[in-house]
Amino acid sequence: MAFVGDGVFDLFIRTKIVGSGKKVRDLHKEAVDYVKASAQAEILKALEPELTPHEINIVRNARNAKVNTIPKHADIMDYHYSTAFEALLGYLFLSGQTERLHKILNMAFDYRNEKIKA
Repeated sequence: MAFVGDGVFDLFIRTKIVGSGKKVRDLHKEAVDYVKASAQAEILKALEPELTPHEINIVRNARNAKVNTIPKHADIMDYHYSTAFEALLGYLFLSGQTERLHKILNMAFDYRNEKIKA
């Protein structure tokens, strides 16, 4: 689920920022500010109060899953939380819960956007 969620979030962020008129290099840098592990971990922690009990269970299971690789550019705890966030997005996408998926994606974008601008 995290593999799919990673693609969903990346595409969502790229779609949101593409119309800014920036150069591709700058767009990539801006996208990374949203999709890097530390940002996703922060987003998940901020959104946890908005999650349903079932979504919290998905997040908890994904966060506690055994990791077979060690991340090069992320703290291990951020990596676990970002994987859990991606798993949640993947679950919502694969289960056809598009309305809920869009709500979570927009809350994530708005939260991170405010943090970047602050």
